[in-house]
Amino acid sequence: MSMLQMAKSIYERIIGRAREGFPFEVCGILGGKGNIVSAIYPMTNTDASRDHFMMDPREQFSVVKALRSQELEMLAVYHSHPETPARLSDEDIRLALTPDISYVIVSLAEPSAPEVRSFRIADKKVGSEELRIIYD
Repeated sequence: MSMLQMAKSIYERIIGRAREGFPFEVCGILGGKGNIVSAIYPMTNTDASRDHFMMDPREQFSVVKALRSQELEMLAVYHSHPETPARLSDEDIRLALTPDISYVIVSLAEPSAPEVRSFRIADKKVGSEELRIIYD
């Protein structure tokens, strides 16, 4: 089973962004090296929707340039599910076009106890991934 490691400060920022963006989905890109996330790039959900997200292509291009300049890789795409569980929807799987990255979902279905889970997708098959929070 694969694993994604993430600094506690980034984990908390993802949850914070999900809460700030409620009731709409929020999204972003996580960068780092190997399997350790060290950078978060919040993105604009151009759809401003409760059950869908679309990243601004210009912002995506800027993030790719920033990652390269810092010698980091795109490790994951994250987004929130404001009112549904932390699992990939059929649409999430269909639109997961970037190979070899993780897909992190934060669910606010239980507002007092947000759930954050990570997944990998290979050949349209979803696998759960261990998400380890490391202290920075």
